[in-house]
Amino acid sequence: MTCVFCAIVAGEAPAIRIYEDDDYLAILDIRPIVRGHTLVIPKKHTVDLADTPADTIAGLVNIGQRIAQAARASELKADGNNIAINDGKAAFQSVFHVHLHVAPRKSGDKLSFAKGLVLRRDPEREATGRILREALATIDATKE
Repeated sequence: MTCVFCAIVAGEAPAIRIYEDDDYLAILDIRPIVRGHTLVIPKKHTVDLADTPADTIAGLVNIGQRIAQAARASELKADGNNIAINDGKAAFQSVFHVHLHVAPRKSGDKLSFAKGLVLRRDPEREATGRILREALATIDATKE
């Protein structure tokens, strides 16, 4: 199956372009959760966070921050922004080309993310911390 974001980057599929440079493209989401919901996409196809170089993710965040500032400074009058990367199907990623969501928010707009799904207390905090520290050490060792 063809990647819709790659088709947009190539100019083969329509999109409302917000920002573009040699490496990135920002477009309005076709199914926005709020007005101004923007997707920042690297032009080079990668699937998810595991598949994407850290400097590419940093570039997504840098552009996302600028778009968030524009949402605050424009007539959208955002009071804040949700910035998110859905990493994998379990995290609601629906287009498997890594991308950053910028969702402008207004105080009292009633939009909620994962309401009631947040784990408030992890009964195994120490074990969870150990698991993540060990995995980070393994990842770091493979980079050396």
